[in-house]
Amino acid sequence: MRLNPHQQVQLARRLLDQSYSTPITIEDLSRQVALSPYYLIRAFRQTYKQTPHQYLVEQRIASAKELLRNSDLSITEICAAVGYESLGSFSTLFRKVAGVSPSAYRASSRPTLTPAYIPLCVCWLHGIEDQPNP
Repeated sequence: MRLNPHQQVQLARRLLDQSYSTPITIEDLSRQVALSPYYLIRAFRQTYKQTPHQYLVEQRIASAKELLRNSDLSITEICAAVGYESLGSFSTLFRKVAGVSPSAYRASSRPTLTPAYIPLCVCWLHGIEDQPNP
């Protein structure tokens, strides 16, 4: 069954979603969806308002943000996990997209522990006279 150009562009996006963590070139992608690289770039931009490369960077940075928030992987490990071979390139792109370095993003996105609030009625129940202000 032959796909129409719109379906081929949708397939390209799905392929990027599935393989964002591996090196992929526009030539590889265009070969997989049977479109010329230049036509794929134009059609992708027309459909999704960004080029395949811009979309790929966005997916990789979103995944890196998720890993920075929710894992203890090092920044170098995260860099490799989201498909970058160069820590410098990853850090530069991350800062450009997120506005801060990966380490600053991790530090600001981790929850901070705040003192627990104890309701006054519980204090009275347990004979605690006064609760210090946090």
